[in-house]
Amino acid sequence: ILVLAAGSVSALTAEEIINKRDDNEYIESAKIESEMVIINGSREMIKTMVTFMERDNSLTSYTNPRDRGTKFLKRDDDLWMFFPDAEDIVKISGHMLNQGMMGSDFSYQDMMESDKLTDLYNFKIIGEEEIGSRQCYVLEGTAVEDKEVSYYRRKSWIDKERFIGLKEELYAQSGRLLKVMRVSRVEEIDDRWYPVESVMENKLRKNTRTEFIVKVIEFDPELPAGTFTLENIQ
Repeated sequence: ILVLAAGSVSALTAEEIINKRDDNEYIESAKIESEMVIINGSREMIKTMVTFMERDNSLTSYTNPRDRGTKFLKRDDDLWMFFPDAEDIVKISGHMLNQGMMGSDFSYQDMMESDKLTDLYNFKIIGEEEIGSRQCYVLEGTAVEDKEVSYYRRKSWIDKERFIGLKEELYAQSGRLLKVMRVSRVEEIDDRWYPVESVMENKLRKNTRTEFIVKVIEFDPELPAGTFTLENIQ
């Protein structure tokens, strides 16, 4: 009885689990070099990019030959895209936010959510399962009222030892499954576990998936003044 009582006292709540995940995955500021592999049937496109992030702001510059010079700027709740061929800046808003970013399975709206998960969703523990060889908590999150989120409900599998998300199912308010994200590799970087390879599948599209690979990440870099200005993306 004493052992069982001690176990119940030490058990983590859903909020504590998500906070531990946020400690690993939430970024205050970073410089990230990454690669996106977009697979559609037998076709494959590779896009490379450099991203600077600081809380609610980010700047992404594509570096692969086909898209070199294309940039995304996010400031708070606003998103702009610069097309070098047209020398034009376009604000991404409304229904455009639900479209696939650069033809990928990640939407522009996915890019917009930079808050901690505990600020966006109310979570509860619904079970435990194994992903690969890792024991996971399974949590269900429902959107906080009056919060703008891409997905009304999300189901998360969180590594019980490293507290990192290994799988997510993302749902509409109707209950329809929209997307599934799986993490295939994590690394310990600067005393935190971080996902460096993941795959997103859009369940509304057939035979597609997008692999996202972090090549290099630097946490808390010195960012130049004016990094997140409209002038800086032209």
